[in-house]
Amino acid sequence: MASAEQVAKDAERREIRDRWLLSAPALIIIFLAATGPLLIVVIYSFLTPGPYGDVVWKFSTDGWLSVLMQRDIFDDTLAFADAHLSIFWRSAKLSFMTTIFTLLFGFPTAYFIATRPARQRNVWLFLITIPFWTNLLIRTFAIQEVIRNEGIVNTVLIKLGIISQPIQMMFTDFALMVGMTYVYLPLMVLPLYASMEKIDFRLVEAGYDLYANRFQVLRRVIIPLVKPGIIAGSILVFIPALGAYVTPRVLGGSKNMMLGNLIELQFGQGRNWPLGSALSLSLMAIVMVALLFYVRSAGRQGGAHG
Repeated sequence: MASAEQVAKDAERREIRDRWLLSAPALIIIFLAATGPLLIVVIYSFLTPGPYGDVVWKFSTDGWLSVLMQRDIFDDTLAFADAHLSIFWRSAKLSFMTTIFTLLFGFPTAYFIATRPARQRNVWLFLITIPFWTNLLIRTFAIQEVIRNEGIVNTVLIKLGIISQPIQMMFTDFALMVGMTYVYLPLMVLPLYASMEKIDFRLVEAGYDLYANRFQVLRRVIIPLVKPGIIAGSILVFIPALGAYVTPRVLGGSKNMMLGNLIELQFGQGRNWPLGSALSLSLMAIVMVALLFYVRSAGRQGGAHG
């Protein structure tokens, strides 16, 4: 009996060993492709910048210090890096405003689609996803053609006699917000629709039967039911907007940079790879905080339904 158990245990060990051996190549590739580059960025953030880019293999925390502070070129005293703080604030502000505007436009859009007959919903969803077929750069240039000085908006306003000179919209925070709202709107609509599709609209009718007005039904019935979709859509919009690069580069110019542009600048013209690495990790930390918020919110929502 003991020998039979031993044979069974040996067979189980061999099976487990074979599974690990079969999955080892995939695990190695995942480690090298995902963890490897991140590890390089972490190491670079603690090194000294080279004179012409690259790094000098000498330990230094100046990269992390320079994220928020800067040294005076004359007396080497420390002061807050106003330019970096301004870019951090602009990135957070515009990402938040983009999330709000995509929610304001995406909520009624998702509600409209969810209340269509079942045969029509797929058509409307198909139309929502069409922008994803086009490269992000092309879509950004399309927005540029709309809001530039000789673009559609200014041309129409001048033709109608409403304005005599073009309104400067390009290279402003307004241009960035318009561009990012357009680019990330589908990422808000889709999770909102996924939540609204599951709503039992008899609850909405019951609200009206209890003499609730439209605003009360929206606030007390619909919004609580689609809260998971609101949270998911907000995360899906806020995170890529925070690290956006193409849209700020095209519509914002050099004076309206965001975090993605600042990171690219350090690896390019700035020739400060440790600072660029530290900024990249700082951005990743902000994203992780946002994801943690989403996971906790989703957990509480699931617990409440349970």
